[in-house]
Amino acid sequence: MKGKIQANYNGLLQKPIGSGFGYRSTASDIIEGIDLTGKIALVTGGHAGIGLETVKTFVRAGAKVVVPARDIHKAEKNLAGLENVLIRQMDLMDPGSIDLLAVDFLATGEPLHLLINNAGIMWVPLRRDKRGYESQLATNHLGHFHLTARLWPALKKAQGARVVNVSSYGHQMAPFNFEDPNFLHRDYETLQGYGQSKTANNLFAVELDRRGANFGIRAFSLHPGSVYGTELGRDAPAGLFQQMGLQDANGDIYPEVAAKLKNVAQGAATTIWCATSPQLKDIGGVYCENADIAELDEGSIEHKYDDPMTLHGVRSYSLDERNAKKLWALSEHMTGVLLPG
Repeated sequence: MKGKIQANYNGLLQKPIGSGFGYRSTASDIIEGIDLTGKIALVTGGHAGIGLETVKTFVRAGAKVVVPARDIHKAEKNLAGLENVLIRQMDLMDPGSIDLLAVDFLATGEPLHLLINNAGIMWVPLRRDKRGYESQLATNHLGHFHLTARLWPALKKAQGARVVNVSSYGHQMAPFNFEDPNFLHRDYETLQGYGQSKTANNLFAVELDRRGANFGIRAFSLHPGSVYGTELGRDAPAGLFQQMGLQDANGDIYPEVAAKLKNVAQGAATTIWCATSPQLKDIGGVYCENADIAELDEGSIEHKYDDPMTLHGVRSYSLDERNAKKLWALSEHMTGVLLPG
């Protein structure tokens, strides 16, 4: 790919394009008419929730899919019966396991057309990996940064790869705290930890796209929507959902809230759109939602947690050029992994 690539620094390209899809569109709607025969995808967290739906959609379209998993038994059970799926051991909080998976993949000599950085944890108690890094940052961002860098040669070989970071509206909960990303000098607040990890997903996509576009590698981040039927909030205290107006005192979700949530097929739609849509052929680094490019939120959108349809828009701090470059340098320092040329 030649010519000057326009980066989405500071939200320069952050404008909806009228894709024709919307809040209730499903993964099947997006993939209709798209043939992935001969393509290879890798989906982290591909054995549960919207990751599993993403894998199923890719397979139906003809792709071969690699699914790294920490729990191989669970992955084998959930992916049973799916053809062209390879399950491999990997833990995003274990750098050595990321290296082993990448070495194994690169040894095949195959290109990697689609890298879906989907796995994530949310609203967990304070936990740290062996390096002392806070678990939401380590899992949601640093592990995926490490994996992407190690798989870079295979992404370049695809001559038209896409990297998709499954972020969240949760990025609005916190900008990235460069002074204390691991909560060593401040009280731990799980929403702040989650928020900064999702902001990192967006900043990573912006800078990755800028660096990768001349090699044919485009990157995107996205909010899948508030999705019912996933395991993402399994570690969150019930009181948090009640505090946000989502559940009653018995821990049951309010019917009026449930009616506005997406199902898993709808939750995977934006991932599929970012990974495969020809509408994004000449654009990258953007944050997407509802299978379209999201609008910038400069504080003019009213958000209500008990109305998931209002949780949209992207904050400019998560697309900021200075922040994107600063996070890239910090991520290289914290992982010890440099992106190859």
